Amino acid sequence: MKNGFIEELRWRGLLHDSMPGVEEHLAKGVQRGYIGFDPTADSLHVGNLVQIMILVHFQRCGHKPVALVGGATGMVGDPSGKSAERNLLDEDALRHNERCIKAQLERFLDFNHATNPAELVNNYDWFKDMGFLRFIREVGKHITVNYMMAKDSVKNRLETGLSFTEFSYQLVQGYDFYWLYKNKECSLQMGGSDQWGNITTGTELIRRMDGGSAFAITTPLLTKSDGSKFGKSEGGNIWLDAKRTSPYKFYQFWLNVADEEAERFIRIFTTMEQDEIEKLIAEHAGAPHQRSLQKRLAAEVTRRTHGEQELQGAIQASGILFEQGDADALGRLSDQQWIDVFEGVPQAELSGDLFGSGIGIIDLLADRTSFLASKGEAKRALKENSISLNRVKVGEDRVVNSADLISGRFLLLQRGKKNYFLVKVV
Repeated sequence: MKNGFIEELRWRGLLHDSMPGVEEHLAKGVQRGYIGFDPTADSLHVGNLVQIMILVHFQRCGHKPVALVGGATGMVGDPSGKSAERNLLDEDALRHNERCIKAQLERFLDFNHATNPAELVNNYDWFKDMGFLRFIREVGKHITVNYMMAKDSVKNRLETGLSFTEFSYQLVQGYDFYWLYKNKECSLQMGGSDQWGNITTGTELIRRMDGGSAFAITTPLLTKSDGSKFGKSEGGNIWLDAKRTSPYKFYQFWLNVADEEAERFIRIFTTMEQDEIEKLIAEHAGAPHQRSLQKRLAAEVTRRTHGEQELQGAIQASGILFEQGDADALGRLSDQQWIDVFEGVPQAELSGDLFGSGIGIIDLLADRTSFLASKGEAKRALKENSISLNRVKVGEDRVVNSADLISGRFLLLQRGKKNYFLVKVV
């Protein structure tokens, strides 16, 4: 890459704040830098992608990225940005989540790189044998209560209440940085801008406990153009795990972002170079209705997260409702894609026995499904040649039988271009 790491973050809109001297420090040679990830779920979500991409760019710039899974801090709970204390998990659950998170990170980071491989660590490994008395003697004595009380993550919770467990979080995270500094030669911690207080507590511990110097970089907290939190939809989090959020829905999330968001997001969530991105933005401005920017963004992120095969399936499924498609395309949809693509479309369930002897199309449209209000309306629509069965125009004399069932389970009725009705056969 032609850019240094800080410059790379700057043009991508990923730099919020940094400690003085960090750019010069990184220019000295290969450095280790880390970001912590919360292991309280067995999957990361798109809200974590900003930090994942920071590590991706860090590795691309020749440095060694360290992903810290907070097995110990996950048992405590970070108060930053929280209004209430969260539930705590046991070790077995956290270890399971760690394994799942590493599998997802391997889609983004190279853990086997010849010169600067990524590394995964779990802070439970160095906290599990550290007793409370040892921690407060060796670590706690170096940081004053006044210093800890001055942090925004603490001040913002004083009125509603803050447990000692959460109050101690910044000291625990700070020790993570110290431990990695001493044992992994890790000199840089990165995170969202809400983590600045916790990160600088770590740099202060390194200075006071070892006389060393370490650095901090933070990224902006990402919001959508309407000011709402990035990474959530009406259904909740958009997860990286295909079992939680299907590749089709994941692809659609990126495909449906606004133009302004697409310009920001394609810089943040891809490894495309600056010249290529600027050219694509210019092309999009000339023909915004084609949504070329959103399509490229959705393809790049979905491919990296789920692989080429799932990407092509998502693209194919996306074309069913919004672009031209035929019966063969419908036949290539998986059962899950049928559910995803036609979520929100009016539906009915019919017994498979009904199709053994066949159902007249008028009966199917009106009496059996109520897609159309009456048999009279069904006849008029059929005479107008506006009714399609599985993407094929049909007439009044059409009889629908078992051979018409796609995958033995589905029928797609359509009036005109935009009115759909899904029949599920049970």
